[in-house]
Amino acid sequence: MKKYILSLLLLFTFVSNAQIQRVEPPFWWSGMNLSEVQIMFYGKNIAQNDVSVSNGIVIKNIKKTENPNYVFVTIDTKNVATQNFVFTFKNGKKSFTQNYSLKARRDNSKNRKSYDSSDVIYLIMPDRFANGNPNNDSTNNTNEKGNRTNPGGRHGGDIEGIIKNLDYIKELGATALWPTPLCEDNDETYSYHGYGQSDVYKMDSRYGTNEDYVRLSAELHKRGMKNIMDYVTNHWGWKHWMYNDLPTYDWIHQFPGYSQSNYKMTTQFDKNASKIDAKNCMDGWFVPSMPDLNQSNPLVLNYLTQNAIWWIEYADLDGFRVDTYSYNDKEGISKWTKAITDEYPHFNIVGEVWMHNQAQMSYWQKDSKIGAIESYNSYLPSVMDFTLHDAIGNVFNENNQSWDKGMIQVYDNFVNDFLYPNPNNLLVFVENHDTGRFNEIYKNDFKKYQMAMTLIATIRGIPQLYYGSEIGMNGDKGKGDADIRKDFPGGWDGDSNNAFTKQGRTPEQQKFFDFSSKLFTWRKSAAVIHSGKTTHYIPENNVYVYFRYNEQQTVMVVINNNPEKQTIKTKRFNENIQNFKSGKDVITDKSYDLKDEIEIDGKSALILELQ
Repeated sequence: MKKYILSLLLLFTFVSNAQIQRVEPPFWWSGMNLSEVQIMFYGKNIAQNDVSVSNGIVIKNIKKTENPNYVFVTIDTKNVATQNFVFTFKNGKKSFTQNYSLKARRDNSKNRKSYDSSDVIYLIMPDRFANGNPNNDSTNNTNEKGNRTNPGGRHGGDIEGIIKNLDYIKELGATALWPTPLCEDNDETYSYHGYGQSDVYKMDSRYGTNEDYVRLSAELHKRGMKNIMDYVTNHWGWKHWMYNDLPTYDWIHQFPGYSQSNYKMTTQFDKNASKIDAKNCMDGWFVPSMPDLNQSNPLVLNYLTQNAIWWIEYADLDGFRVDTYSYNDKEGISKWTKAITDEYPHFNIVGEVWMHNQAQMSYWQKDSKIGAIESYNSYLPSVMDFTLHDAIGNVFNENNQSWDKGMIQVYDNFVNDFLYPNPNNLLVFVENHDTGRFNEIYKNDFKKYQMAMTLIATIRGIPQLYYGSEIGMNGDKGKGDADIRKDFPGGWDGDSNNAFTKQGRTPEQQKFFDFSSKLFTWRKSAAVIHSGKTTHYIPENNVYVYFRYNEQQTVMVVINNNPEKQTIKTKRFNENIQNFKSGKDVITDKSYDLKDEIEIDGKSALILELQ
């Protein structure tokens, strides 16, 4: 009889415990700055229970909402040692338990070094980079199955494929990796880009497991490289598990239901903007399949903050790139950003602020004087230099300089650096996964590629490369996003062209790669580029000259966007040349006498280390 009763009790405990379907975050750490952690328990009618916890852990708050399937329990972990403890849920005589853990942090986790201007970031679309494990191309728990014949479908690239090709990325000269989102995106179609996430605590099974992602970080760190997570605060996907059972009505923005964003980010600070326009920008949905998260709801903001910190600590991350940063509730995203940088003081975060005016972009960088006009501080360390990208998209086809054409556009971009609190922490790029492909715009013109890469490798800021540019990959955005996100050649068994190896590259691919690798490998140790000062000179005859310098070194950069050979009189640059006699080009090793003049071929660039 006793055995029978015991069996019933065990069965009851099992059934009751199954009531908890999710616990998020699934565990936490001892010794965190964010010591009051709000744990979300999800399960059928779980809010009907009283909650207690063992081991003297202090419950600071229990929050229940209009949805009885959720309860949010805030515990205080300050000065609490690493340990396991137990939550008890009780409803009358019925009760069940849930184990929870405080884990030990990595040594000096708080002071982890992030990416900065000494780095070169390599951006990849994981689904299109390399297929290291064909067995996970389609998985039972995801809707869209692998189909490489569909340009907009799942092609099978994964974390294992990234790990297998890290040495290629390192050989290129890149020091940090930015994959587009790897968390689960369970849309039925077009899920490969990952920006419509359906579970933000789990890697997409078609990419691998959470453990695989931790291993990716470890493999990067073995090579002295960094792992940057693409984080999405503004929205989730409509297949997110919460969407059909929201914790609160205002977890997402509802009008009621769906309303499209007007995409006018200027309404966030325009003193003349109507309230409805500002609301529709900030609260409107990015697209119909991406419910817009309400960061002004403290539960949502807490959830996103803890999730971001959880990933940093769990996967040993080195930085974030944040998607559609300026579409968030601006007060909420400011609190989110500050909480992360309070936890990790050296952690870098670059926000996608896709605007076309430096004053407007600078509003979003930490300690902006423009933001301070209305007492706003985003606390965002870095923004993306889209105005430079805009100039690069046409300048190298402008052979003749005029008041606003040719290299003067690039010069004028840097004229406005005074608007930024920290221009050295801007992300500079010629393209990314959402823009036109550089080698498509310029028809694989190698000389124009050399000029563009020379520019982003030697100016202030953090250069970002988009996968495949270094082998001449192109793609027409007019044909759709899939064309600018093609599979990297050699990433799949059976590919006729394997550009990951020297033996497998075509002569044209090798030419692009050799130049890129030499340029960015040189940059790795060029402290004068990482942190030096800049003096630039007004372009003449479509030739742009600037100097990067510190107390130890001076580098002279000459970019001739004129199709004709130009002779540069060096006297004009005495302010920077001073007593230097010659300059050695870092690409060709050729020396140039600085006494009177320098000759430079049409559509070419020089990077001269002055001697």
